[in-house]
Amino acid sequence: MSVTPASKPSFGMIGLGTMGRNLLLNMADHGFSVAGYDKDAAKIALLAKEGAGKPVAGFTDLATFVSGLQTPRAVMMLVPAGPIVDSVIAELQPLLAPGDIIIDGGNSHFTDTERRAKAVEAAGFHFFGMGVSGGEEGARFGPSMMPGGDKEAYRVMQPLFEAIAAQVEGQPCVTYIGPGAAGHFVKMVHNGIEYGLMQLIAETYAVLKTGLGMDNAAIGQVFTQWNEGRLQSFLLDITKDIFGFMAPGTNHLLLDDIKDEARSKGTGKWTSQVAMDLELPVPTIDTAVALRDLSKYKALREQLAGLYGPAAGKLPVERGAFLGQLEQAFYFSMVITYAQGMQLLSKASTDFSYELNLADIAKIWRGGCIIRSGFLGEIFNAYQHTPGLAHLLLDEQVQQLVNEAVPGSRAVVAAAATAGLALPGYMASLSYFDTFRTARMPSNLIQAQRDYFGAHTYELIGKEGVFHTQWTPEHEDAANKQQVQVQEHGADKEPVKPNS
Repeated sequence: MSVTPASKPSFGMIGLGTMGRNLLLNMADHGFSVAGYDKDAAKIALLAKEGAGKPVAGFTDLATFVSGLQTPRAVMMLVPAGPIVDSVIAELQPLLAPGDIIIDGGNSHFTDTERRAKAVEAAGFHFFGMGVSGGEEGARFGPSMMPGGDKEAYRVMQPLFEAIAAQVEGQPCVTYIGPGAAGHFVKMVHNGIEYGLMQLIAETYAVLKTGLGMDNAAIGQVFTQWNEGRLQSFLLDITKDIFGFMAPGTNHLLLDDIKDEARSKGTGKWTSQVAMDLELPVPTIDTAVALRDLSKYKALREQLAGLYGPAAGKLPVERGAFLGQLEQAFYFSMVITYAQGMQLLSKASTDFSYELNLADIAKIWRGGCIIRSGFLGEIFNAYQHTPGLAHLLLDEQVQQLVNEAVPGSRAVVAAAATAGLALPGYMASLSYFDTFRTARMPSNLIQAQRDYFGAHTYELIGKEGVFHTQWTPEHEDAANKQQVQVQEHGADKEPVKPNS
């Protein structure tokens, strides 16, 4: 599509923060005439400065912005998730005409997207939610995008989004995800995986710095070497850069001046919450969320460190060999983190009728997004080969990779536990793996306990039905202990004793 700066804009963006502004500039670079709206005049001025000579226009008046767009209009919002999205939609709708398209490109909760889609479509407009990943650089030069919902509306926007998306092997990192809020759900899980991977990298830093006593230069070299091998990823790439960035005007790393209190915007928590709602375990992601919360209790952590002494000591290991084991441990835990996220997507696809293509999702995550890595190629191959794969760990190639890496995970976790070095993400990953490959868990004892104190019932091996036992003597008569089948197979039903 060839346009000139004088052309009437074919696309509008509401919200000209880092992501919105850079996406508009990306579109303009690809020949699309675009417009942006923001109440902040400074952001309009920055757009004008960075978009000089490009087909980009900026507005601080919403009505003027909307009226200047080509019809049918396509307007995308990149504003903070929550009530602000609803208020923008309420302001925008009276200015639109039936058939116009509204796109929510922010990190909205998927349930909000479901609600908004129904309301907006009932008013005569098209609406879809689209997850966008890649940060500032991705938005400017090629993000990964996850649109879901109104398929007809996406088809209208498809040429633009495919043009601005990251490209891997000549293919754009954008695809229609599925109906309803599928796009925002997938982006949420993407962010949950992101939490897990970042926690693992932080724990690796702790091993290198505290456990092995390595200086920053040596730590940076480890991350650099890893990023040149099978662990290649965006997150390791930026980590090696962080270990080369000096605080302005000093001779030490800026990293050393940053407080050890991690913040979040909620998407990791949402991933854990919905996983619990779906009764599907994602313990590495859960742990990453919990550790961000724990990091905020800085004063209490310092108080406990004073009372109990330093938690971690040096690891009594040979550094060279242990670094090889640590690389294995990180690779293993990375695989487990991705596997948890992919199973959550599979479960949600069934429960929410999202019709997700997990191979396509892995494919568009290979470029542009924050969790892009070399391993996503293995994930793509696994689901491309077996579309209905119940769990990533069932894939033969992944099985081989895990078996090769798990000894390193055991060595690192054992050494860290002995030395008092906290590696909760690594430990959660290993425990998840070991539990999932346990054919008979000790959960039968839990069921017995639940039935004992609450008559919650249990099931028996090789016998149909739901059962309850009177675990203590009635009227001091041990003979009254008995096992009774519960009618109608309901845990909320009263146990029915057989006739004597």
